[in-house]
Amino acid sequence: MPVTGTSAGGADEKKWFRVHRPAAEPRLRLLCLPHAGGTAQLFHGWPALLPADVEVLAVRYPGRQDRLAEPCIESMAAMADAIATALRPWPDRPLALFGHSMGACVAYEVALRLEARGIVPAHLMVSAHEAPQRARRATLPEADDATLISHVRRLGDMHSEAYDIPELRELLLPALRSDYRLIESYHPSQPTPVKAPLTAYAGQDDTSCTLDGIRAWSGLTAPDSFDLRAFPGDHFYLVPQEADVVADVAARLARTGDSGRPAPRMAPAGLPGDDDPTGR
Repeated sequence: MPVTGTSAGGADEKKWFRVHRPAAEPRLRLLCLPHAGGTAQLFHGWPALLPADVEVLAVRYPGRQDRLAEPCIESMAAMADAIATALRPWPDRPLALFGHSMGACVAYEVALRLEARGIVPAHLMVSAHEAPQRARRATLPEADDATLISHVRRLGDMHSEAYDIPELRELLLPALRSDYRLIESYHPSQPTPVKAPLTAYAGQDDTSCTLDGIRAWSGLTAPDSFDLRAFPGDHFYLVPQEADVVADVAARLARTGDSGRPAPRMAPAGLPGDDDPTGR
């Protein structure tokens, strides 16, 4: 049964994070949150591209891979609460967050919960998702399997061939559908700004969100604490552009002091035009 309440998991914080390369004395930790249907594997190459003093905690959502037997979470509040609770053993170093697609909104909600505890993230980085107040409603969570898979494939080539194998499709679809229920039911009309500096990332050919919608994240942080970067590619631009994306992330983290205060803004680069693509 999917979890829809306000608390789930979190009792064993270790199950929530995969640390691909533990650091003996990390200067900073980077919490990475994958997309709908995604896994911590999305970020397995990041530690090798980051400085040795940056430790990556890749979030492992329930209902997939080695958490396959656990119920999926279909409530944003429940997901963010569980992750924020699981982070309690890691208060000794500054923490930055990077969330892709659905993970962008989850990262934002986790940041709000940390700030409510007096912990201001060193940086909040959101990727491939419009600001929460700009999200559009859809009916994908209740669509048939073929429609849901077709939608995922239109976003970009991200191992979607797995859905052609009946045994894998049976394992993957429940988590994908639950994640879409989570993100499609998330519609804060007046989201709370974060105290952390915020950078939004986008793929120049991503048809799932508009550039104006991504720029709307600027209203959720201080005016001088927002930046936007766009890279060639579709919704999953960060896979072929991994080296350049991680280099940009590393540069921003290097410009963030141990105090967690933001450094001066980096110059924007490579923004696409203001076309309004169709699709979510």
